[in-house]
Amino acid sequence: MTEYERWLNTKLDDPDLTEELKKIQNQPEEINDRFYRNLEFGTGGLRGVIGAGTNRMNVYTVRKATQGLANYLNKHGKSPSVAIAYDSRIKSDVFARESAAVLAANGIQAHIYPWLSPTPTLSYAVRYLHCDAGICITASHNPAKYNGYKAYGSDGCQIALEMADEVLSEINSLDIFDDVKRVNFDDAVKAGTVSYIPDEVIDSFLEEVMKQRVFTEKCEGLKVVYTPLNGTGRVCVTRILDKIGVKDVAVVPEQEFPDGTFATCPFPNPEIKEALQKGLDLCEKVQPDLLLATDPDCDRCGIAVNQHGKFILMSGNEVGVLLLDFIARGRLQNGTMPKNPVAVTTIVSTDMTAAVAKDYGIELRHVLTGFKYIGDQIALLEENGEADRYIFGFEESYGYLSGGYVRDKDAVDASMLICQMAYDYRKKGMTLVDAMDALYQKYGYYENSQVSFGFEGEDGMIQMDRIMENLRANAPKEAAGCRVSGWSDYKTSKRCDGGTMSDILLPKSNVLEYRLENGSKLTVRPSGTEPKIKIYISAMGADKEKSTALVEKLKDMAPGALGIG
Repeated sequence: MTEYERWLNTKLDDPDLTEELKKIQNQPEEINDRFYRNLEFGTGGLRGVIGAGTNRMNVYTVRKATQGLANYLNKHGKSPSVAIAYDSRIKSDVFARESAAVLAANGIQAHIYPWLSPTPTLSYAVRYLHCDAGICITASHNPAKYNGYKAYGSDGCQIALEMADEVLSEINSLDIFDDVKRVNFDDAVKAGTVSYIPDEVIDSFLEEVMKQRVFTEKCEGLKVVYTPLNGTGRVCVTRILDKIGVKDVAVVPEQEFPDGTFATCPFPNPEIKEALQKGLDLCEKVQPDLLLATDPDCDRCGIAVNQHGKFILMSGNEVGVLLLDFIARGRLQNGTMPKNPVAVTTIVSTDMTAAVAKDYGIELRHVLTGFKYIGDQIALLEENGEADRYIFGFEESYGYLSGGYVRDKDAVDASMLICQMAYDYRKKGMTLVDAMDALYQKYGYYENSQVSFGFEGEDGMIQMDRIMENLRANAPKEAAGCRVSGWSDYKTSKRCDGGTMSDILLPKSNVLEYRLENGSKLTVRPSGTEPKIKIYISAMGADKEKSTALVEKLKDMAPGALGIG
């Protein structure tokens, strides 16, 4: 009996799964896509299309993952506890309750939010409630057909590789139907083995966010349009804006309330202009200073700025650089800059950060892509009694954090800081676009972009692996007519500059970087959350037009030089 037949002949708890299995009978490609592998569990947990099969997000893959986590926790401690949160996606509430039911059956206290909540509030709850782990049911900014399962350690950071490997080993030892313990969720609530996280946790979270303010002056008169993109951000973001004095907030009505179908934004990602279109339409009517957008789990934040009546989208790199400069300048002015301050960014984020950090005497640390690595740096500082040295961390994919109260990116914090920054510049007669132009003039015209290539299904995964290994074995000699002067292979931990080899002192990761003799840089990596290969492109020119032209040339020619697309 094949695994598909076993699922088809099993009485499943979710009738949607049985119906789907029946529909794909005699469709070998559809069956194979659902069963050719187990949905991969790693440092990012699980993420996949919702549906039937071992390669899908469903109650059975979620239960199995939770059983693996429970086995790990019971082997490593006594009376463990876990915090759980979920977003607005299809079946997120179901997967959260099922996770709690499995934990309770294994003697583990489960604390679950009674309503959908932003991802950073999960990180906060783990720390506030002194839990041993956390689970957040979310697929972040992916399309509606996806859901996911993020696992967190006791520090509130997404789990490290060692823990992920041990949990995966436990998961792989389990039969998806026979080896998972589970109790009735409602019975567990009555018994007290599952408890609801109280309002005081969110209140405390918002108090900690407020502590990250750069100044205490109220942002009176600032006008904002906000969209939570049908996700979890509405309550926390509007509360924090109210606390800092932003009273004129128009929430995009079509995207105000939770909706896992994301009917008006099929790709609910604030990096994508189409996702912000409803917000931009409302901006044309009400003419705010700023458009704020948070993704469905409210850990990423995108903006558009009113530049003389035209709304200009700003990139994650630009907002990250602006915030670093604003925080550093503000803390120096109000006397709260720590001794030997530290900022953290990723290897694919803009090199402009280094110029700004150097100007302020900030130690800049580069880490791998993924906010957990920024969280690790905060933890290292905390272990050394130097937590106050951390002032800011960001990644180019619209993730920001200015304090150590959580260990994941936080769009509530980012929304507050961006509004404070916009208000501060408005007092000087400047917009954030003006402020960015001033920074370009001061530090140089850094331009950044990326191109992505999708690879669906089993063949797609094989193709992605083949491309990366071919690049690893046959490094390009030039790109867009410019010689490759150096490269870095983060999987082998080797770097080459002008023929000189050195070691990379970061965890191993399937990332390749090529530096061109004109100062441009190409970084290639498979996405950790989607079946894509991404090429990150950065360049610096004598002016904005030249740097933009260089980036566009690299976007056109680099994929061919790298054998992608």
